[in-house]
Amino acid sequence: MPAEDRDQLVAGERLLDLAVQLAGVLPLGEAIVEAALDLLADGSTIEAISIEAIAARAGVGKATIYRRWPGKDALLRDALRTLKGTPPEPAGHSVRDDLILLVGAVGNHIDPRAARIMPCLVPEVNRSPEQYQLYQNIIEPRREMMREVLRRGMRSGELRADLDVEVVMAMLTGPMLVQRVMRWHPDLDEATLPQRIVDGVLDGIRAR
Repeated sequence: MPAEDRDQLVAGERLLDLAVQLAGVLPLGEAIVEAALDLLADGSTIEAISIEAIAARAGVGKATIYRRWPGKDALLRDALRTLKGTPPEPAGHSVRDDLILLVGAVGNHIDPRAARIMPCLVPEVNRSPEQYQLYQNIIEPRREMMREVLRRGMRSGELRADLDVEVVMAMLTGPMLVQRVMRWHPDLDEATLPQRIVDGVLDGIRAR
């Protein structure tokens, strides 16, 4: 496509984005992400879902998607990040309070579609190296936030200096994830569970 035609097309899409925002309709990029999440919530697997299907659901052409994302994996990564939402930002004043905040965010999704999408991703993540890497790319920034809280506690002397940070993170996040994803125990109160998990783990990792 000639550069002049391409520039005109991009300008046209920007005008369309502006027009749909003024009309109270989702911008194209957001509409595409929403279409991908709707398809996953309706039962499409990550492997089976296609750019064609997403484009049809969003009411756009494939070229519109490819101008925003290089391929399906990049689009789905953004879609799943949107589904998980923005992680809470620790205040940095108290290791205990920051850990309770981060543990409380584990498996907690505001979007109701997450309850249908996330459990279905587990077998795909276990089966496919590509989907496993996609999952890791989404989760790793959240893990790093918890790592930094634990390291801060080690530096300040609140926590033992010989902690295995990766194992402690697994001890903190594992129970919350199992409860929220698998509904493991009906009598556990999810409102107080983060505090109970953190206090239980802190008993073993505080500096003596």
